[in-house]
Amino acid sequence: MTEDASPPPLGRLARPRLYEQLVEQLLGYIESAKLRPGDLLPAERDLAERLGVSRATLAQALVALEVLGVIDVQHGTGAVLRHRASVATVIKGLREHRSRLPDIVEARSTLEVRLAALAAERRTDEDLAAIDRALDEMRAEIDDGGRGARGDELFHQAVTAAAHSPVLAQLMAFIGEMVLETRLESLAQPGRPEQSLASHRSILEAVRAQDPVAAAAAMQRHIELVSDVALLD
Repeated sequence: MTEDASPPPLGRLARPRLYEQLVEQLLGYIESAKLRPGDLLPAERDLAERLGVSRATLAQALVALEVLGVIDVQHGTGAVLRHRASVATVIKGLREHRSRLPDIVEARSTLEVRLAALAAERRTDEDLAAIDRALDEMRAEIDDGGRGARGDELFHQAVTAAAHSPVLAQLMAFIGEMVLETRLESLAQPGRPEQSLASHRSILEAVRAQDPVAAAAAMQRHIELVSDVALLD
């Protein structure tokens, strides 16, 4: 009589990342509090105390929910619920988002570096004025305590327009929603809005000087900067 084969040893379950645990708790709070779209979540300080985490850690979890469209974080108001979603749906979305980040960075490096070089070659005075206005708006947002996301978006749109390349502009529009995801996460990093604004100015000066090599290099450095997003373990 042969002995039964012993069962394989059980593997250790992977510990969910901290941001996933926080997202689950936040969604649980939304459910228990019976919040509806348009309702305001408690202030970050209160939420951080309830969850026993730092405000910086909580802020990153809120950004994760903002990226997926569950909430809208408004400067001066707070986090507003956009729609209620299941934990499984949100966690799946978060993991898919994380897995495609390298591809988004690769696409940006391919498209935006070339666009910056073309902008340096082809920009008009009107193009430069549009880029200047975008940076002024980003600076004003940051000075007001915001992240500068709208000005950031306008800056990249203005550089794309200055390249006068309709097909590349269409490709940028195609990946626009994915770029928005990385923009929200990047600008939520401590000190990042000011760093991003400074690198934008370097790009502008190269475009203004009609130096395509310098413009491409400045854009590549900028993309490397904004792609450095800390993950919650």
